[in-house]
Amino acid sequence: MFKPNEIYYEKDIINYELGRYLLEKYKDVPRKIIENHNNILEMRSKENKEFPKMKQNLIIGIRKTHKYVLNFKVSDYLVPYTSSGCTAMCLYCYLVCNYNKCAYLRLFVNREQMLDRIIKKANENSNLVFEIGSNSDLILENTITNNLVWTIENFAKENKGYLTFPTKFDMVDNILNINHNKRVIIRMSVNPNKIISKVELGTSNLENRVKAINKLADAGYRVGILLAPIVLIDGWREEYLELIKYLKGNLSQKVKKDMFFELILMTYSYIHTQINKEAFPNAINLFDKELMTGRGRGKYAYKNEVRIEVEEFFKKNLEKYFPNNPILYIS
Repeated sequence: MFKPNEIYYEKDIINYELGRYLLEKYKDVPRKIIENHNNILEMRSKENKEFPKMKQNLIIGIRKTHKYVLNFKVSDYLVPYTSSGCTAMCLYCYLVCNYNKCAYLRLFVNREQMLDRIIKKANENSNLVFEIGSNSDLILENTITNNLVWTIENFAKENKGYLTFPTKFDMVDNILNINHNKRVIIRMSVNPNKIISKVELGTSNLENRVKAINKLADAGYRVGILLAPIVLIDGWREEYLELIKYLKGNLSQKVKKDMFFELILMTYSYIHTQINKEAFPNAINLFDKELMTGRGRGKYAYKNEVRIEVEEFFKKNLEKYFPNNPILYIS
C-alpha cells in the first residue's frame, strides 16, 4: 500500500469530497500548499538522481484541461481522467518524455465533472469507447482513491458507451464484485519477467498479472493483452517466445475465448537516458544505437528494418499459439 512521504496540494481541493477524503486519509503525512499541480518549482529544481524519491510524493489538484483526443485503436477517444503519472519507475515511461523527472503521481479530485463529460459524450453515441487510463495506471490509483470502483459503478448505470484502460498491476479484487454492466474493457500489459524485474520497476510480476486478468475475465469483464512495450534486449526472441508460451499455458479458457492483442514497440528518449543514468546507475541501458534511430525531437525508435523483423516474429508466433485471437494493431 502506497503511503507518500510528502503531499503537495492545491488549496481548493477541500471543495471536493475526494479532496477532503485524501487529506483526512493522509493527515499524518507532511504537506505543502501549491498554486498549480503542473508547476511545482521545488520539484522541478531537484536533480535527476532524486527521481526515485520524487516518486514517493503525492500531488493532489484539480484537472483543468479536458480535451478529448481522437484515437483509432481500442478506444475512440483518449480522455483526461483522475490521475497522471505513477508510483512505478519503468525505465521507458513515456510520461517522462512529457514531464521529465516530474512524472510522479498526480491525483485530480474533480472526478464528478470528468465522468459527467464522458457520460454526456456517450449519450451522443452509445458505442463510443473512452480510454481513461492513457496517462496513469487506474488499478494502482484505485488503491489510493477508490476512484475506479466509483467510476465503474456510476458509469455502468447509464448503459451507454464503454470505458477502457491498461494496467501493469494485479490489485483487482475490489472491482471483481461490482456491477460493470459489461461496459468496461481492461487490458493487461505484459512482458517477459526479465524485463519486468529489470525495467518495469515497482510493478506486479508476470505471474500475478496473469492471475489478475483471469480473475477479471471470470468477473465478466472484456479483457485484452498488451504486449507493450516490446523491448529488444539481448535474446529478445527467446524471451518473448517463452512469454507467449507462458500466456498460452496460464491464461484461462475464458480469457482466451474473446481476448485480443495489442503490440507496441518501445520508444525511448534522450531524457530517459539522462534521468536513468543518474537515478538508476546500475540499471540496464535501453538505448541501442545499432537497432534504434532518431524519431522526432530527442526521441528514438527501432529502425524500420528491425520493426519489420519484430512484426513478423510476433505475427508468426501469435498465430501459432493464439490462432483465434486477433492482433488489433502493431505500433
